[in-house]
Amino acid sequence: MSLKKKLFLLLDLFSIILLVLLDQYTKYLAVIHLKDKAAFNIISGVLELNYLENKGAAFGMLQNQKVFFIFVAMVILGVIAYVLWKTPDDRKYTILHLLLSLIAAGAIGNVIDRIRYDYVVDFIYFVLINFPIFNVADIYISVSALVLILLLLFYYKEKDLNFISFKQNHYREIK
Repeated sequence: MSLKKKLFLLLDLFSIILLVLLDQYTKYLAVIHLKDKAAFNIISGVLELNYLENKGAAFGMLQNQKVFFIFVAMVILGVIAYVLWKTPDDRKYTILHLLLSLIAAGAIGNVIDRIRYDYVVDFIYFVLINFPIFNVADIYISVSALVLILLLLFYYKEKDLNFISFKQNHYREIK
């Protein structure tokens, strides 16, 4: 493994740790300052901080499925680790490293909550559009997944992603 590749992976790990710490700190602040209190208006009628203990997934779906959510998160983290490990150390893939690190940090942040509390701490609420209450980890995941989809559709070509193929790597090992 090249030095450049090792630096990419070290930067990924460092980024994930920092992002998880930021997510957990914002949730800590939400618990301390918002739990059992009225919503805090940031922009009246638009944005407020409103404490919620979410036992479900996005938008409160699949309530009380802790083991399932942790399992899914572990599978996603395994896939992300594999892709980051296999990603070439070419500059073209820097954004891929960043997006996958953000998704991993979001998944880890929410898994920590599920293990620690049996729910995820949510606290950001867009009143204007009555959007479900969410947290910083959800922002990492949602925004990064959207950008990743756009990159896969419009930036990366099929040949740029050949390094991910399980079949191709298995074939090389047989040779």
